[in-house]
Amino acid sequence: MTTADPVAGRHLRSPRNTRWALAITSLALFMTTLDNLVVTMALPAIRRSLHASIQSLEWTVNAYTLTFAVLLLTGAALGDRLGRRRMFVIGLAVFTAASAAAALSPDTGMLIAARAVQGAGAAIVLPLTLTLLSEATPPQRRGMALGIWSGVSGLGVAIGPLAGGAVVQGLDWHWIFWINVPVGVALLPLARKRLAESRGPSRRLDIPGLALAGAGLLGVTYAVIRGQELGWTSAGILAPMAAGVAGLAAFAWREAESGAPMLPMRFFRSRAFSAANAVSLAMYFGVFGSIFLLAQFFQTAQGYSPLAAGLRTLPWTAMPIIVAPFAGMLSDRIGNRPLLAAGLALQATAIAWLAVILSPGVSYTLLVVPFVLAGTGMALVFAPASNAVLASVAPAEAGQASGATNAIRELGGVLGIAILASVFSAHGSYATPSSFAAGLTAALPVGAAFLAAGAVIALLVPPGRSGVTKRAR
Repeated sequence: MTTADPVAGRHLRSPRNTRWALAITSLALFMTTLDNLVVTMALPAIRRSLHASIQSLEWTVNAYTLTFAVLLLTGAALGDRLGRRRMFVIGLAVFTAASAAAALSPDTGMLIAARAVQGAGAAIVLPLTLTLLSEATPPQRRGMALGIWSGVSGLGVAIGPLAGGAVVQGLDWHWIFWINVPVGVALLPLARKRLAESRGPSRRLDIPGLALAGAGLLGVTYAVIRGQELGWTSAGILAPMAAGVAGLAAFAWREAESGAPMLPMRFFRSRAFSAANAVSLAMYFGVFGSIFLLAQFFQTAQGYSPLAAGLRTLPWTAMPIIVAPFAGMLSDRIGNRPLLAAGLALQATAIAWLAVILSPGVSYTLLVVPFVLAGTGMALVFAPASNAVLASVAPAEAGQASGATNAIRELGGVLGIAILASVFSAHGSYATPSSFAAGLTAALPVGAAFLAAGAVIALLVPPGRSGVTKRAR
């Protein structure tokens, strides 16, 4: 069954299927979102328990995001060819099993390996949540559905730091990974029973294309992650960077020449598709690079417990729960461009504000307003960015577009964490609260600059309501 079949389309978009698809895909998204921020809040405990360096902490985060970014196109392509529900279930099973392995990790080596496998499972699950939900939702209600989907993602963002702090303080950091297991076990039979199977327009699996895309993304992201440790001009960095760029160029050439590409290059001729993805890249770079360090500030620089640190992030992380559903509905009414531009501008302002005022002795009350601004800005971007991407392609191509946009987002997160951590290491350390604050305040302006650039790029998104955006505009 392909999405081009009108009878299949009516069946997939029945109200019952829409409700089940929204519930299942949102819970799967919640699980993968929760995992990332739970781990971020546990980094100080992991550092102390396993005597980990900042490079090891980066790998604890980036082992997940690296395999995630590298395999997102593969996960989307496998879903289009072999069945989206089938691959969604397989991805859930891999993610759940890897979470159990991470919970049992006795050292950083096993933890990093388990995180890499988690990322592979999530790379299958995440793009298919967007595709399955899009398939099950009528176009005129897609903005509202994506708003709810984004709100659930915001719930994972909000609960992540709090749950991570509570678990680390009350039990042990290993237990942060056990959280995923019951959710995954519950979702597996529900997904098999309640989601309708669908496939993309092409049944041929482009193995050389998958290899080129994976190798290209691996080379680029590996070089960025290791650049500070090995030296940006060393052969160990320049060689994988050059190989990665060459692999991505070869992938683009192959896809442009292919009669059945896994990622049609014509997508990027659409101003809406290209601008929305550039906005997502800028946001994930600026925000998640900043969060990697800010999540550790309350514990490392101000001496709070993990739970107390998690509670203090709520003005930031809780805002997407409140704002994201309204942003999705507004995108159907006023279009995506004003929401994207406003969201990036708010985030840039908030991060720049924090760079000016943060110090070991800063009063928490001074942080509340920039935290609220940052959280509101994130919420204004999530659903409209996804809406702009999906509205710029044909419904049958939603899987390919979803895989591409999620790969670009995660690449932005990897780049942001690696580059901001490099700036942090050049100007500060974990040695004292003041040295941590010095590194943090040096790194945050870099994140703010990328967010400001994203606000400008957002103005290139075509105007008009998302539900009536012209395809390949």
